[in-house]
Amino acid sequence: MSTPAEHVPGLASAGAVAARARALTKAYGSGETAVLALDSVDVDIARGRFTAVMGPSGSGKSTLMHCLAGLDTVSAGQVWLGDTEITGLKERELTRLRRDRIGFMFQSFNLIPTLDALENITLPMDIAGRRADPEWLDRVVDTLGLRDRLRHRPAQLSGGQQQRVACARALAARPDLIFADEPTGNLDSRAGLEVLGILREAVDELGQTVVMVTHDPGAAAHSDLVLFLADGRIVDELGRPSAEAVLERMKRFDVIRGPFGRPPGPGRSAGTGRPVGEG
Repeated sequence: MSTPAEHVPGLASAGAVAARARALTKAYGSGETAVLALDSVDVDIARGRFTAVMGPSGSGKSTLMHCLAGLDTVSAGQVWLGDTEITGLKERELTRLRRDRIGFMFQSFNLIPTLDALENITLPMDIAGRRADPEWLDRVVDTLGLRDRLRHRPAQLSGGQQQRVACARALAARPDLIFADEPTGNLDSRAGLEVLGILREAVDELGQTVVMVTHDPGAAAHSDLVLFLADGRIVDELGRPSAEAVLERMKRFDVIRGPFGRPPGPGRSAGTGRPVGEG
C-alpha cells in the first residue's frame, strides 16, 4: 500500500531533504516463501532534524534504514541521498557515498581495541586518505566531552564513553546524514540519556541530520519527528513527541505487540534510553 500522494511522511520543503524514498519496496526470498519487509514506502527525511523510526521486530524499520543508507539493495522504488539517486549505483560508488556522506552508529560500538579514541574517530577518513578538518574535529570532540579521553583505548572507557567515540566517528567527516541503529541498546540508563542528549546536540548545535531506529518511547522523545512502521508500512507519524504520547500512539495503531507492549517495570524506563522490552 503506498502512502497517499497528498501526504508523504516527514515531508520537507524542496532543498531541505537529506534523504527520500518513493515506492520503496524490499522483499526477501521469492515465490511463496517471499517476505515483504517494506511495502511501497514513501518518506522524506528533513535536513537538520532528528527523526526516530519505531516499530516491532519485523516491521521494517531497520530495513528502511539500511535501504536509505545504501547498505541494502531495494526490490523496487527509488532512494535519493540529497539530489543523488542511489538505487542502481554500483557497489564501488555506494561504498564511496557511504564513506563520504553518511555516518553510522550501532548498538555495538564497533571500535578497534588497539586504537585510541582519536584514532578510532579519524579511522574512516584515514582509510579514505582524507584529513579531518581540525576546527570541526575540535568542535565535535569538545561537544561530546572527549577532550581528556582521546588517548584512551576502548577498554579504558566506559560504555557511554565508547558510544561517544562512536558518535564522534560518525560526525567527524561532517556527513550529510547520520543513521543510528538502537544506539542506546547496550547502555545503562544514565549513559543512554547522555548519548541521546549528544545526538540531540549534534542536530541543534552542529546542524547534523539524524535518523534513529529505536524501540524506546523515551529515546524517541528526544527526536523532532517519530515515524511508526508496521508490516512494512509507515502507519503514522508524531511531531514534537513525548514518551507518553509515543507510547499511546503505538498502542492506538497496534504497533506494540506481545512483550513489546509491557509498561516499564523496575529498572526499565520509558525515558532513560533503555529498551522497553525486547522486540
